[in-house]
Amino acid sequence: MSRWEPDARGRMIRAALDLFAERGFEQTTAGDIAERAGVTERTFFRHFTDKREVLFDGSHVMEEAATTAILAAPPATEPLDAALAGVITAGGLLEDRRDHAVRRSRLIEANPSLRERELLKLAALVDATAEALRGRGVTNVIAALAAHSAVTVFQVAFTRWVSEEEPPALAACIADTAAVLRAL
Repeated sequence: MSRWEPDARGRMIRAALDLFAERGFEQTTAGDIAERAGVTERTFFRHFTDKREVLFDGSHVMEEAATTAILAAPPATEPLDAALAGVITAGGLLEDRRDHAVRRSRLIEANPSLRERELLKLAALVDATAEALRGRGVTNVIAALAAHSAVTVFQVAFTRWVSEEEPPALAACIADTAAVLRAL
């Protein structure tokens, strides 16, 4: 193993995506990822609890971004608009990482256990969004509906964003999807 190189976490994420694509998710071990990234297996486990978490690394950052945006929305902002502002802000973290998002999305779609983990992470985003809305004084029922609606809008928009050949920006996909929801 060579001497220290910067961005071990990023190298491990890239190595994992490459290995998952080459060998398949089930056939790739944490040790394989560590070796490809030029780190020890111990270093891998300092950064990630398991190989699945490599794919969900930024979910807590997205929750924090959404929460911050919701709480920062002007007081007169309607709950759904505040929740949508939160998911647009969270989605902004992905805007410059579309290639990574596309690869990650394809991998998750092909693996049932990863789809389950993705749903759990989306549920955590719903919970964080609802909690932030409640922090703004929104009632439980309205907070839950707005949070679920906003995260569903995000999920549908994200799927469009990673599926189309040349999609608009993720924020535009979210805005378009929100407009469709409002027109129902």
